[in-house]
Amino acid sequence: MAEMMKGNIAIAEAAVRAGVRLYAGYPITPSTEIMEYLSGRLPEVGGAFIQAESELAGINMVIGGASCGVRALTASSGPGISLKQEGISILSDEELSAVVINVVRYGNGLGTLYSSQCDYNRETRGGGNGDYRCIVLCPSSIQEAVEQISLAYELAEKYRVVSVLMTEGALGQMMEPVDLPDFVEPKRNPWGFDGKYTYKKIGIFDRDSMKESVLLKEKYAAIKENEQRWESEGVEDADYVFVSYGLPGRSTLGAVRQLRDEGFRVGLIRPITAWPFPEKAFAEINPGVKGIITVEANATGQLVDDAALAIKKNSSANIPAYALTYVYGVPPIKSIKADFKKILNGEIREVY
Repeated sequence: MAEMMKGNIAIAEAAVRAGVRLYAGYPITPSTEIMEYLSGRLPEVGGAFIQAESELAGINMVIGGASCGVRALTASSGPGISLKQEGISILSDEELSAVVINVVRYGNGLGTLYSSQCDYNRETRGGGNGDYRCIVLCPSSIQEAVEQISLAYELAEKYRVVSVLMTEGALGQMMEPVDLPDFVEPKRNPWGFDGKYTYKKIGIFDRDSMKESVLLKEKYAAIKENEQRWESEGVEDADYVFVSYGLPGRSTLGAVRQLRDEGFRVGLIRPITAWPFPEKAFAEINPGVKGIITVEANATGQLVDDAALAIKKNSSANIPAYALTYVYGVPPIKSIKADFKKILNGEIREVY
């Protein structure tokens, strides 16, 4: 039976049920409830909770847990995730699986506490040094976030990468009915330390980086081919296709349905994976489409870059790409509809 739960709490309980037995991190709003909940919950199931002295320490503890083959987790927001980037880069270099939750808040530097999507570029491009990518999942509801926790670990372990669950401040703080998943029996991955060094580790010495780069390219190509996820509606006959993820994706779907009722032929692509970006979804769009429109909770327009590239790869025509940017919060249906009509009237110009 569904239970009313706060987003961060539901995500934390889902992690326990997915077999997570190590959490290490440092508090920061609006993600703190995840670690607060796990501080009491993990000891109940024989797990370990550590409030580290800093974000840097927290991610390095996750490296240790992942090196031992256990399902390790950390969560943060804004500058806290920035501080973890070196550790995420190391996890990627050593091909260790882990999950990082980013409850996105708005702002540069220290930033604000407003819910936002301003971390899209960092999460989808790999925010640390090196040549790597993280799988990035972006839920639009608490239920979807709960379901994506297990998926995040399955993908991370399948490809030996880091998975990022990119939620938003509003999703972490709001409440919705949730059906929690069944418990998964905790397991240790075979590449973990076992005291006998039976599984050779990559390490930073005695390695052939040129050979590894070929394998790395093949791995990321396989992820891009096999793991694109999205939902779409009305794209087959649409004159304009909206592209939006997360909570703005929910309100955009409402706008699309209302605009359809008003006689406008519009559709929606909602990316579920921000990386790999669902380029295949754009092959389903009406060949006569007049434009694509991203709806984003940031100031500069970040999703629009990937959407413009995707439509270019799937169409020989020069399809304009527009960005409706709402800075922070969740854009209301009425604002999306009003701005769509401004595009039709030429009041909002294309980005590409």
